[in-house]
Amino acid sequence: MSASLPIHAVLPELLRALDASGAAVLVAPPGAGKTTAVAPALLGEEWCSGQVILTSPRRVAARAAAERMAELLGEKPGETIGYLTRLDSKTSAKTRVLVMTEAIFVNRILEDPELAGVSAVLFDEAHERHLDSDLGLALALESRSVLREDLRVVVMSATIDGARFARLMGEGTPVVESEGRAYPLDIRWLGARPDARIEDAMADAVTQAWREQAGDILAFLPGVGEIERTRERLEARLPDVPVLPLHGQVEPAGQRTAIRRDPQERRRIVLATAIAETSLTLDGVSVVVDCGLARHAEFDKAAGTTHLVTRRASQAAAAQRAGRAARQGPGVAYRLWEEHGHAGRPEFDLPEIVTADLAPLVLALAKWGTADPASPMWLDAPPAPAVAAARSQLERLGALGPDGRITERGEQIAALPLDPAGAAAVLFGAEAGQAEQAARLVLLLQERGLGGRGEDLQQRLSRWNGERGARAEASRKLAQRWAKAAERLVPSGLAKSLNPALYLAFARPDFIAKRRDKSGEQWLSAGGRGLQLDPASPLARAEWLVIGDAQGQAKGARITAAAELTAQEVETHLQPLIEKRSVIHWNDEVKRVEARLERRLGAITLASGPDPDPDPAALVDKLVEKAVDRLGEILPAALLARARFAGIEALGIEALRHSAAEWLAPLLAGRSDLDLAKGKLTDALLGQLDWDSRQRLDREAPREFASPAGTHHPIDYAGDDAPSVEVRVQALFGLDSHPMIGHTPLLLKLTSPAGRPIQSTRDLPGFWRGSWADVKKDMKGRYPKHRWPNEPWAEKPSLKTKNAFSRDDS
Repeated sequence: MSASLPIHAVLPELLRALDASGAAVLVAPPGAGKTTAVAPALLGEEWCSGQVILTSPRRVAARAAAERMAELLGEKPGETIGYLTRLDSKTSAKTRVLVMTEAIFVNRILEDPELAGVSAVLFDEAHERHLDSDLGLALALESRSVLREDLRVVVMSATIDGARFARLMGEGTPVVESEGRAYPLDIRWLGARPDARIEDAMADAVTQAWREQAGDILAFLPGVGEIERTRERLEARLPDVPVLPLHGQVEPAGQRTAIRRDPQERRRIVLATAIAETSLTLDGVSVVVDCGLARHAEFDKAAGTTHLVTRRASQAAAAQRAGRAARQGPGVAYRLWEEHGHAGRPEFDLPEIVTADLAPLVLALAKWGTADPASPMWLDAPPAPAVAAARSQLERLGALGPDGRITERGEQIAALPLDPAGAAAVLFGAEAGQAEQAARLVLLLQERGLGGRGEDLQQRLSRWNGERGARAEASRKLAQRWAKAAERLVPSGLAKSLNPALYLAFARPDFIAKRRDKSGEQWLSAGGRGLQLDPASPLARAEWLVIGDAQGQAKGARITAAAELTAQEVETHLQPLIEKRSVIHWNDEVKRVEARLERRLGAITLASGPDPDPDPAALVDKLVEKAVDRLGEILPAALLARARFAGIEALGIEALRHSAAEWLAPLLAGRSDLDLAKGKLTDALLGQLDWDSRQRLDREAPREFASPAGTHHPIDYAGDDAPSVEVRVQALFGLDSHPMIGHTPLLLKLTSPAGRPIQSTRDLPGFWRGSWADVKKDMKGRYPKHRWPNEPWAEKPSLKTKNAFSRDDS
């Protein structure tokens, strides 16, 4: 092999480290040669009698790395150097270095924790922090600690995360650093164009780069759709230039064409997703055009689906992309954003362990024997809410028991190289004698673009069955392998001619959906989620669907993959998922609680009618629940205001909400509405108080004011001017001190003999000696038959007229 790579300078140090401690972290910039040089260098070591496994984050990179290493040895892939990916493999009994994707390595170590026949495991591009990479490393480190002390483990990173990885791997783990090739790199900032579509902006930028620079161009776009639309524009502008796509849906031969120089030595343009950020060297590329966007898969715990989110690429990703231009010589990188905004981008992408669906990880750990997902050695521990959501999903599939341990069904699911729901669907198919049909449907959800595009999985399945390309054939063989593996795990029944979507429905019951409108645009899933479908889709005419994929947030996500179910299939074959139950709900139109007997598939109601024999306790519970939401309207406001003024916390709204089951439920027994008499509510609330609190309430917030004339008036504690009382001014004759409620003056709202307002005061003596003179003149004219003395504080109180008062006084 060539000795010109920078990595060769540190290989002796790395080999010494592995010989001494058995573990190491290798930090080497892109282009240093770590992917292709390290694994072969281990084969000559005394301790390396077995195979060296090199994990790779992507299938394209795994195959390209193996082919490059084999080429350097003068061999073909499958001899000394082999590779293993989902759809393609080249390996033999002679293979010493085996490159495999991270997911395949996780399945390998779960099946064989001792990794028999393996001398070393190398985790390439570990800084990308994929879920399978973090999991595979955690399992390998535990295996090395408990079962295989002689197993060598190397983490290879292109960033300064090396020190963090070294701490994870144990005290004394050395960090070996390699220099990269230092070719000049010129960054050109083109600025953002928010008014332009991404494909238009990228086509303009690539055309500009083509005219200004020499060498091949690598352009980064977020997804396949953007790549195809940009490709159309460039082929129209540059008709004689090879414009090649590079993403996971491209056939292996097409991927090889994009990676290598043009055989006719023509300049070319490669349009790639993030698949080309790391691991790969594209021969001849000296120009990069970066749109600055990245598409990430994020798990929505509320919806239970993983959706794709497009956001700004991180600074680390942008550096990786730009570095592609200077791998083989001086390069130029064009960026479609402003230089001054670059520092505002996130420094790194979030590790998948904090954003992904953790059901595969939780099941893998349960199979490993670890019930607590937080216990293995992690750089970042899995978030507790995501672990809880994963456990819930796995328990519904019967894969985990209540104690978090794996069940027999869980062992069967974990034995298949699929996500738990996909594996369960294939097992359901195998039990019905239709394993391969189920496997093919599941594979369509795993392999984007297989069978063409469109939401209808059954249409895609039909097209795929008729395709004859290498990818289509490899995919069919993969589905056959899954099917045969499932048939070995479960007893198979007689082959039935059933819709394979039924097996997907059993594995994903929350994703069974029913149409809600005539256009087929609005759908409701059994999990309670609202979904949308393009009314022009052929699936819009269906009554039932099982959703394979939906993109968007929890509300109004768009269905992107689904298969039709008929009403007859739902009623006949999904009967185990249908339950009959009494549903208690509040009818807001008639303000009553009602009980209905419903047949339901999750949140979808199949039939409904009145329940003749509802559970009385359930009715009361629903009434209490509704009442708690409306306590402020239902409860006697005067009593609550008194309690608030007196500081009686037991009669506060929050306290009463918490204790509603104790004091409110007995009042609602046998009722269907909330029209409770205020007197009963008052008695119930007062019953919540002990003797001391009752005394304090009456002392510090008395219910009534007794006037000198012997009349009684309710005190208002609820108004802004509380406490206040409305009283005829004549009832206060003879009173020369102001009434108090505790230390607060009672606001006296004085009225005439006819009950009309006169004046309000918190200083009765001042009123008598001040504005009373004017009030008296006005009152004498309006009510001449009543007494209006000059010194009311010296008079006897009475509400009677002058004549009646004189008779009684005499």
